[in-house]
Amino acid sequence: MNKRRGWTALAIFMIAAAMLASGAAGAQDGPKKETFKARLSPVPIDVSMMSTIAGSGSLTATLSGKQLTIQGTFAGLRSPATTAGIHRGAKGIPGPAIAGLDLRVTKAEKGEISGTLELTADQIADLKSGLLYVQIESERAPDGNLWGWVLP
Repeated sequence: MNKRRGWTALAIFMIAAAMLASGAAGAQDGPKKETFKARLSPVPIDVSMMSTIAGSGSLTATLSGKQLTIQGTFAGLRSPATTAGIHRGAKGIPGPAIAGLDLRVTKAEKGEISGTLELTADQIADLKSGLLYVQIESERAPDGNLWGWVLP
């Protein structure tokens, strides 16, 4: 009977050690990463913008914990890019900016955009609900040349 208790204790110890080891390995991996994508395209707010906006682009956004990292490219603008930012709004409806992004090539019709920012819990919920979009402004389209909703 003592041998049996000894083997049972050893088995319990081995299982507990394995569980701790797997938990520690998981903790080292860091927070779960979620990937989102956006296709950037012209979205005219009114008919007068049809002759001033053009182009396309794409981006990838990675959420790790509260940190959102964005990287993308754009090309084909009819006037040089001036600024880029993340906005909150339903699809097709302009909304307020919540953060700026870096344009690696400003004053050009093509380039790269990137940025890293820490989101609040509400902003993370907005991201997962498809309410955040990236907007690139240009000289001839200061209210937005390319827009792209960031989606899972």
